[in-house]
Amino acid sequence: MGIFKGKKTEETKVKTIGVLTSGGDAPGMNAAVRAVVRTAVHAGCKVIGIRRGYSGLLEEDFTEMTTRSVADIIQRGGTILYTARCAEMMRPEGPEKAAYICRKNGIEALVVIGGDGSYRGAYEISKHGINVVAIPGTIDLDVASSDYTIGFDTALNTAMEAIDRVRDTSASHERCSIIEVMGRKAGHIALWCGIANGAEEILVPERYDYEEQAIIDRIAERKKLGKKLHIIINAEGVGDSNGMAKRIEAATGLETRATIIGYIQRGGSPTCRDRVFASAMGARAVEPIWTSPRRLR
Repeated sequence: MGIFKGKKTEETKVKTIGVLTSGGDAPGMNAAVRAVVRTAVHAGCKVIGIRRGYSGLLEEDFTEMTTRSVADIIQRGGTILYTARCAEMMRPEGPEKAAYICRKNGIEALVVIGGDGSYRGAYEISKHGINVVAIPGTIDLDVASSDYTIGFDTALNTAMEAIDRVRDTSASHERCSIIEVMGRKAGHIALWCGIANGAEEILVPERYDYEEQAIIDRIAERKKLGKKLHIIINAEGVGDSNGMAKRIEAATGLETRATIIGYIQRGGSPTCRDRVFASAMGARAVEPIWTSPRRLR
């Protein structure tokens, strides 16, 4: 969790909190929003929901949220506040405008739920006097200094189950399967699935040396020993699964198929782990806001 403090000139208690979800959606974001709203309302704060992430903030797409606003959402995937990527926040004037809009609308502190890009935006906004608490919400598990990110467990289990199904049909056809999972430049989903699914090869950007011939040699050796099923888990950050499949088949004579699991990993009802972690993080995010004085410019 990231806490970014704005400049201090006057101290009073925070009365209005904004909350948004930004970047790629992740199962459990709704649970985090729910916890933020319920904790803040219990503390006597007004909560402003910001639709479509930083884009919605810059466009003032706001809605006041109550405990009823977040009823029956803890089990839902995606995000009820919607999300979007915002190119304007990458320019110097973007965070400054965002901070101005927060002050204009009485938003004294902001809770941002998202990944590393969302964290960068949160930090830049804080430079302009707005206190921001960021909650790590991304299936990629790639937020620095965070042991866990909301959505990882659900995405992992979704990928694992899909790989089990591909493995069944690959075994039936005696083929090699390259299965590509998400994660952007991080290989956590690939590593965990590779272990959980009993893969022969796990390719992650943190360690892969692109020595494809070595993989081909190992497959050929296993084939000589009578092995008929070969599973390769490939991380998105390595990529080129289709090209790799063609090259392996040409070199080994073993029928090889590539399967890219894709966006099904981002959707679906969050697991118990994601619901509980998201709820705890959402509640914890509000505590430093309402227990500490606000910072006004």
